Amino acid sequence: MYCPPFPSWIPASLLGVLVLEWWVTQRRLRELPDLPDADERVALPGVCICIPARDEALEVGPALDSWLAQDYPGLSILVVDDGSTDPTPALLAVRAARDPRLRVLRQDALPAGWLGKNRALHLASLQPEAAASEWLLFADADVQAHPTLLRRAVVHASADGADLLALVPAVDAVTPAERVCVPPAMTHFLWFLPPRSISDPHGRFFCGTGGFTLVRRKVYEAVGGHAAAPREILDAMGLARRVKQAGFANRVARGGPDLHLRKYHGLSEILRGARKDALGAARLWPLAPAVLLVLVVLSLSPVWLSVGHWSLAGVTLWVVWPALVGETHYRLSARPMDWIWILWPLAGLAAAAGLAGAFVDRARRSFRWKGRKVRI
Repeated sequence: MYCPPFPSWIPASLLGVLVLEWWVTQRRLRELPDLPDADERVALPGVCICIPARDEALEVGPALDSWLAQDYPGLSILVVDDGSTDPTPALLAVRAARDPRLRVLRQDALPAGWLGKNRALHLASLQPEAAASEWLLFADADVQAHPTLLRRAVVHASADGADLLALVPAVDAVTPAERVCVPPAMTHFLWFLPPRSISDPHGRFFCGTGGFTLVRRKVYEAVGGHAAAPREILDAMGLARRVKQAGFANRVARGGPDLHLRKYHGLSEILRGARKDALGAARLWPLAPAVLLVLVVLSLSPVWLSVGHWSLAGVTLWVVWPALVGETHYRLSARPMDWIWILWPLAGLAAAAGLAGAFVDRARRSFRWKGRKVRI
């Protein structure tokens, strides 16, 4: 079947978009500061790490071991077991029994109007260990950190005048689906993190991450904590937004490779995560149909360019995009490029599928997450 060639401005525009993406990525990587080396002579304030955990048996053990290995005096750790039904409670009990810095709380009943994670972090913030600490660190139950990371982060936050410091972690990718989808997703995430705008009191951008959000306790209390937005799906970003809107200082820095996590386990978790994150970006929903169309069109662009007699442009897009992703991945994780990234169009289609699923959830006014039905 004959397919007429596309006008020349179409492949030229796509290549222009690729150049723009490269420029934005390079700028973000240059502006994203590294944490300083650890200085053992600096006096350190108290920190309480608050971790929510629901059915995290695959990751919570190594994650807690890494936090308990931190070279940080005056550290306390609160883990709120959010109604886990897998071996998570047993893993938590073993570690709590051997280290007094760790205390585990159990949350079974979830009050109306709350999301489980938000309620768990709110509960942790009310504990005596949190009240006695100058800083609160909110971290997911799958995050692992180098022993010096917390010391370096607190020193950096104090020196930089931060009231809330978010670290961008490295995300581990194991299965083929993770290897295809995770690195491009982290590149896209980085585009929405202009560090200069985040640091600028008048800038429109803000940043909090589930992997590592360090906030002064008094600032957290001043903006109402998690109780101020009990149904916020992207809770870390919501907290950062409220902190910045209240006139406090928001900062972002590079955490990986010393801070890393395995966010997903296979394709089904990737799709569920994309679906949830799309629902959480409520402010962008007016643009959602256009975003869905752009995702599909750009993801398939190497194919339809070749069919439309612009094979050179199609091959260029297919090859250069993995190189761009590879540089970001290496800077965040210190890991080399992966041959499987040549399948990158599948990552865009997975993101589009997640967004399409979010349309369904939004119409139903509910979604399922970790075995719970959540009303939105």
